[in-house]
Amino acid sequence: MTSVLMLGGTGFVGRAVVEEAVARGWEVTVFHRGKRGAVPEGVARSVVGDREGDLAGLGRGEWDVVVDTWSGAPGAVERAAGALKGRAGGYGYVSSRSVYAYPTGAGMDESAPVVEGGDGDYAAVKRGGELAATEAFGDAALLVRAGLILGPYEDIGRLPWWLNRVARGGRVLAPGPRDLPIQYVDVRDLAAWTLDALAAGLGGPYNIVSETGHATMRSLLEACAAVTGGAAEFVWADPETVTAAGIEPWTDLPVWLPPGPLYDTLHRGDVSKALRAGLRCRDVTQTVADTWAWLTSIGGSPYQRPDRPPLGLDPEVEQRVLAALG
Repeated sequence: MTSVLMLGGTGFVGRAVVEEAVARGWEVTVFHRGKRGAVPEGVARSVVGDREGDLAGLGRGEWDVVVDTWSGAPGAVERAAGALKGRAGGYGYVSSRSVYAYPTGAGMDESAPVVEGGDGDYAAVKRGGELAATEAFGDAALLVRAGLILGPYEDIGRLPWWLNRVARGGRVLAPGPRDLPIQYVDVRDLAAWTLDALAAGLGGPYNIVSETGHATMRSLLEACAAVTGGAAEFVWADPETVTAAGIEPWTDLPVWLPPGPLYDTLHRGDVSKALRAGLRCRDVTQTVADTWAWLTSIGGSPYQRPDRPPLGLDPEVEQRVLAALG
């Protein structure tokens, strides 16, 4: 039986990894702070500790693989990976495509230049985590450079915001072009690929996100309308109209970016290496439907990570723009 140590495991990505590993019949140990909710059912061992201080719970034990989703100061990855060196076969670090030096342009693959690692912004700490994992595990360090992640248990608020907004119905400001391709990965597909890759002994960097065009803004929003009852009327606006109104892409209108350098970086990346290594992405309708089912099961208000600002468009701003559009 394959054994996996999940550093974290009660939040978004970590929870998906744990649930996937349990479903495979793997022996799962979860190391967590005990602050985020219950450990998923089927876990063999739950260890409470603190990545930033108390690592005593990691002082014993051996595992086939480790998965780490840490997104804070890279010293935590350095300490954990160092403590586990020689006691695990592979170390999967869930990083981010943000580690690439901006702008990278369309078609970015894993050979693109990266930022300096260390304490600092999100890109720097994620790159620092990669370096720490590689220092301890060498070629057995799998660097999972995830793109936009959506799906059940999302704690950033991107897809939940769209679902709740569309569920309210009425005229909804929809940022165009309506057939603008987007890239994202369902958290469960990310989890499945990560475990497959670790089991196969893969290492090094992989861009993990869907192919460009796997979904579009239209298909995403129409899927939201379908699962929430279809009462919304989308009013499509061109990018110039949206940005001229002072609306911030990505934050005020989650997922969406107008065509340009940032769009090319985040929604037009090359994922051919991951596809060759078995990445498969489910249809956007399934991601949206399952996220809506989870969201309604908890009353519509998901946990919001305290280190990320709330997302979504101010209703007054939306109404002002809609009125101008007629």
